[in-house]
Amino acid sequence: MDTDRLPGCYRHPDRDTGIRCARCERPICPECMISASVGFQCPECVRDGSGTGHAPAANVPRTVAGGVVPADPHLVTKILVGINAAVFLLGLVAPAVVVRLELLGRYVEYFGGPVEGVSTGQYYRLLSSVFLHVEWWHIGGNMLALWVIGGPLEAALGRVRYLAVYVLSGLGGSALVYLLTAPNTPTLGASGAIFGLLGATVVLVRRLRYEMRPVITMVVLMLVLTFVPFGGSLSVSWQAHIGGLVTGLLVGLGMVGPAAGRTRALVQWGTCAAAFLLAAAVVLVRTAELT
Repeated sequence: MDTDRLPGCYRHPDRDTGIRCARCERPICPECMISASVGFQCPECVRDGSGTGHAPAANVPRTVAGGVVPADPHLVTKILVGINAAVFLLGLVAPAVVVRLELLGRYVEYFGGPVEGVSTGQYYRLLSSVFLHVEWWHIGGNMLALWVIGGPLEAALGRVRYLAVYVLSGLGGSALVYLLTAPNTPTLGASGAIFGLLGATVVLVRRLRYEMRPVITMVVLMLVLTFVPFGGSLSVSWQAHIGGLVTGLLVGLGMVGPAAGRTRALVQWGTCAAAFLLAAAVVLVRTAELT
C-alpha cells in the first residue's frame, strides 16, 4: 500500500490533491477550489456562507488563480483553436496572406517584390505569426497540444489570466526568434505560446503539490522534439519554444505563486506587465541593430 499518496478530492475521489478547504478541511481539487480571504474553500462551505462574513449570494466561485469560475471552462481554448484553424484555411485560399502575417525581421523578396518586416515597423508580425500555420501536420500537432495542455490550465486559471499567459508566451517566443535568427528567416506557428502554457502548467502542478513526473516528462519530450532532428526537411524554431517556455514559467509564477489577498491581483498583472516590457526591450534592441 502506498502510504505517501495524496488524498482524493471529496467530490472527485480519483483526483489526488494536496489542498484542503480552509473551513471544513476536506481535500479539494482545482475544479472545486474557490478562493477565499485565506486559502481556498469547497463549494459547500461557500454556498453556506460559512466563515466568510458575507451572505451566500456575495460569494463568487473563484479559480486557483483568483479568476471567476466560468460556465464553460474551455471556451477560450476553443476560440483559440478556431482562430488558428480559420487563419490556416485563409492561408490555403490566399497564400499571399502568409507572407503578410509570418514573422520576418527584415524584408525578403516575395512575388517579385520586397516584403517588409518587424525592423521596418511591422510589429504586429510578432503576434500574427503565432496564429499562422502552412502545413496540416503542423497545425494538427499544435492544436492537439493546445487542447491537451490548454484546457486544464484554462479551468485552473480562468479565462482572462489564461489568455494572458498564451499571448505573452507567444510574444516572448517571437521576441527571442527576432533576436537570435537571421532577419530574413520566416517563422510561424503557435508552438511558442503552447510551450508557455506548458511552463505555466509546471508552476501550477508544483503549487498544488501534484505528482510532477508526468508534466516533467512532457517538458523533456517536447524539448527533445525541439533539439533532436527527425528528418532533414523538418525545421523547428527552438528560439520560439525556449522563449515561450521561459515566459510561461515567469508569468505562471506570478499567476499562481501569491496566496489569496489584496496584493494578489497586483502581483499577477505586474508580472504580466514585466513580461511584456522584457519582450518589448528585446524587440527594440534587435530593431536598433537592424536599422
